[in-house]
Amino acid sequence: MDRYRTVRFPVAPDRLEEAEELLWSLGAAAVTLTDAGDQPLHEPGPGETPMWNASILEALIPEGLSTERVSAALAGQRLLDAGGQAEFDEVPERDWVRAWMDRYEPMRFGESIWVCPSHREPDPDWPVVVRLDPGLAFGTGTHPTTALCLEWLDGLDLDGVDVVDYGCGSGILAVAAALKGARRVVAIDHDPQALEATLDNAQRNGVVARIEAVLPEDAPVGMASVVIANILAGPLVELADAIAARVAPGGRLALSGILAEQADGVLDAYRKHLRPIGDAARKGWVRLDFERLA
Repeated sequence: MDRYRTVRFPVAPDRLEEAEELLWSLGAAAVTLTDAGDQPLHEPGPGETPMWNASILEALIPEGLSTERVSAALAGQRLLDAGGQAEFDEVPERDWVRAWMDRYEPMRFGESIWVCPSHREPDPDWPVVVRLDPGLAFGTGTHPTTALCLEWLDGLDLDGVDVVDYGCGSGILAVAAALKGARRVVAIDHDPQALEATLDNAQRNGVVARIEAVLPEDAPVGMASVVIANILAGPLVELADAIAARVAPGGRLALSGILAEQADGVLDAYRKHLRPIGDAARKGWVRLDFERLA
């Protein structure tokens, strides 16, 4: 059995995604968050994904990954406060991946979409259930940018439509769209590991026949009625012409991965192509919604 150690450090709410992504890239087997203070989280309402104001990020990393390398990587991306240090602990030999997964509970987004780990049996009354385990790939719905996109998808009628998902990551949005009835989903990412994770999760959810996971240069030409791009503000602006061109007449577009202070710049890049129709915000992150007139 593989041996592991833990690394833990405080992380600001707006750096959670970056910190998680770094740890996955270093070979973490699991990543989780705990409360850094004593802030209770109550049962969330529809579409809510509560998060503590201050969190401790803890990761399960292989014993062979040196503490020096992890500390240097965290410091290099300025994820540690000035003078701060990450804490490392050895852990007993046991199935820690499974133990950590057992801490992951189902989450609801909007009225109908649930993200449920494999160790939990979904309620038969849950309309749309995405089976997704932590540790398989980054992007399990806990970050505000993903949550905002899931809530947007929840409000759409996707029966028989084509969908494009830019920056598919774990495939959570592509799988959710397919489970809601999308005819075909083109999932695009520059990371081959993300494409593999997307297809694995599509297979796990029984929708792999309707999801095509491709690199940007291999993406098929054509428009879709629904387009999602959950990446970062810089790439969203750079790709504005290409992404907007994907939206079919009468189609809808959601952009996420945008900090509040970046929203106006992204909006300006797209409004020359499409009509803005709304936005949503959570914990400093913004989703922008557009449509192409028929």
